[in-house]
Order: sequence, then C-alpha cells, then structure tokens
Amino acid sequence: MNEPWQYQLRVYLTDALAEVARADPRAAALGPLTDVLDRHQARMVSQFDAFSDYVAEAEAQGTENFPLYNWTKATLDDPAKRAKHIATFAVRVGGEEVYPRAAADALEADLRALVGGGVVARMSRHDTNPGNNLPVPEAYRG
Repeated sequence: MNEPWQYQLRVYLTDALAEVARADPRAAALGPLTDVLDRHQARMVSQFDAFSDYVAEAEAQGTENFPLYNWTKATLDDPAKRAKHIATFAVRVGGEEVYPRAAADALEADLRALVGGGVVARMSRHDTNPGNNLPVPEAYRG
C-alpha cells in the first residue's frame, strides 16, 4: 500500500546567500547545493518570491478566487515573517511541489551534509498530512 502523504523539503540559506540564490539559483557560491539538487532533478524556489507571485496574481485576477490571499499578503507585510521567507527555499523535485517519501528521503540524506556548512543554515521536512499542518487562521480566510 502506498503512503497517502507527499513531502517537501525546505532549505534555509544564510542571509548572505539568500539574495544571491533569489537572483541566480545556479550561482557559483551555491555550487555544492546546486550539485545535490541536480542529482535529484530538483530545484529551489524562493518562498518569498512564490508568495509575492501568488499575491500579484490574486490582485490581478480577483482575490475572491485565491483562498490564501489574506494570509499570504499579511505574511509579506509583516517584517519578521518577510525576513524569514526571504531566506527560505522550497525544494521541488521533477517540477513537483510535493513528492513521494522515497524521493524526499534520498534528497534529505544528501542535503544533510550541507547543513551548517556556510550555505544551508538549516533544513526542514514537511508533509501533506493535514494533522501536521496548521490551518490558516479564520481571520485570514477569504
């Protein structure tokens, strides 16, 4: 039986490299990280940029069709949350935002060696199990 949950890894870059990665995710300074990602057909996506794109699309098309608009906009408007998300990068495997456990396990094992080495400050693992994810507060629901 297949596990029903999918996974996503996130890497939190050092402040100095977060801006570099947002401008050029394949910059030479990110070499060891890029090498690992390439081996797993993975790429990084800036959480901040993804949130900004979501808000811009919602505002262009009408926020009523974007259930996370209020929460995402509030996150971007909060200086502390904004700073956190600028250094956070979701890792997509094969173009997918979430992926099977085996892919997450293999990628995590290779990324672990980079944590604390000057590029990746830390790493986290998330899953699609609703019981492990905080709901969007009622005040931010569309």
